[in-house]
Amino acid sequence: MKVGVLALQGDFEAHARACGRLGVPAVEVRTDAQLADVDALIIPGGESTTFRIVGERTGLLEPLRERARGGLPIFGTCAGLIACATRIADGDPPILGTVDITVRRNAYGRQVDSFEDEIDVDGVGAITGVFIRAPRIDRVGPGVEVLARRAGEPVVVRSVSTILTAFHPELSGDDRLHRAFLDGLA
Repeated sequence: MKVGVLALQGDFEAHARACGRLGVPAVEVRTDAQLADVDALIIPGGESTTFRIVGERTGLLEPLRERARGGLPIFGTCAGLIACATRIADGDPPILGTVDITVRRNAYGRQVDSFEDEIDVDGVGAITGVFIRAPRIDRVGPGVEVLARRAGEPVVVRSVSTILTAFHPELSGDDRLHRAFLDGLA
């Protein structure tokens, strides 16, 4: 099993380190050839508009869409969640559009409003969620399972082989969500 971390922007290195600590080396993905060579992909947080622009400029966006729609297992955090949503409430068209959710960018506030909170994730337990300009999941479609909520709102969802978080688990030092994703690949 070869796991890739999309290395176009965001803290892809933190995700790669988390995988390494779990005994699964992750490769950085920047090209179509590298994408074609992985069995699963982690899409880090960062800025969803930058993700779209860099993906288009590098020619990687369309191959990403094809692989995602073809069932590539994905673990998306923050901007990775936005990338996978079928609807972005702020008006932009979907980026990959593979998980039936509606998201609102930066819904938890600006950078200065960043915070941490304990999140109880089904099958994982209590973890620290690091919310930085985090998106809010406004709607969850049929077939999408909510694994965790914060203040009644979904913050971790799963659809088939994709796990999405509204926060940054890679920044907490707790690798259990990465483990849950990797275990789901076996």
